[in-house]
Amino acid sequence: MAMIQDVDESLRALVKRDALNGSKADVAFDAPTREWSSRRNTPTVDLYLYDIREDLEQREVMWEAVRGDSGFVTERRPPARRFKLSYLVTAWTQRPEDEHRLLSSLLSCFLRNQTMPVELITGSLVGARLPITLNIALPPPQDRSISDVWSALGGELKASLDLVVNAPFEIKVAIPAGPPVLEEPKFTFERPDGEIEDAATPAARSGKARRTAVAAEAAKLVGAPGPAGPKASGRLKPGEPVDKPSIAADQEEMVRSGKEKQPGRILRIRGVNRS
Repeated sequence: MAMIQDVDESLRALVKRDALNGSKADVAFDAPTREWSSRRNTPTVDLYLYDIREDLEQREVMWEAVRGDSGFVTERRPPARRFKLSYLVTAWTQRPEDEHRLLSSLLSCFLRNQTMPVELITGSLVGARLPITLNIALPPPQDRSISDVWSALGGELKASLDLVVNAPFEIKVAIPAGPPVLEEPKFTFERPDGEIEDAATPAARSGKARRTAVAAEAAKLVGAPGPAGPKASGRLKPGEPVDKPSIAADQEEMVRSGKEKQPGRILRIRGVNRS
């Protein structure tokens, strides 16, 4: 994927349309060294790419799901990464006044177009889901300055604009998705007494059915009569007799249903003297 080359060509088209206004000035991407500038004999706008950095603040980590015509996910691919491309924009003519005029026109062009016009995007950037943003004349990062760039080029300091293009880079990697799950889910419910109940779908156990089941389990825990007499309230401990005495009259007892890791309802039981 020639992302950098496509950004160059898109910038060339934008500068020719909105900054040069049909003039015969050239658009170049060369390093503005002394040797290069000495060979220039026509007005030139130079966009020198001197730095490339990833925009970490806009990095995404979630893979994107790609769906086919049937609506099912067919593959997953990593999200696009965004990169900041820094250009040193200069104008080269025989007179400083003409250079300043060109720089003013370039500044106006990039201020009017804070994103790359869709009709000027070329190559692999066509149809990109993320916009290509343009930032002109922003303060440079603390770890570098424009004067350092000129020193590295071996030339004299010259009026220039710092253009930062934020463009997406699509990673052409895809992982096929597994076959779609067409069967309905099945659930198994285990009641406190150990009895297991199956259900084809969650809807098989309606809210009313669940409330009825909970009430039945609570009745078992709080002293439902059995073959040996009424059970004691609460859950019987291992080895505890079934014929545990029930609650005395006018006495309250709090009963918890369920298990320790899965507590159920809390019931307050009051004994009533019916004699």
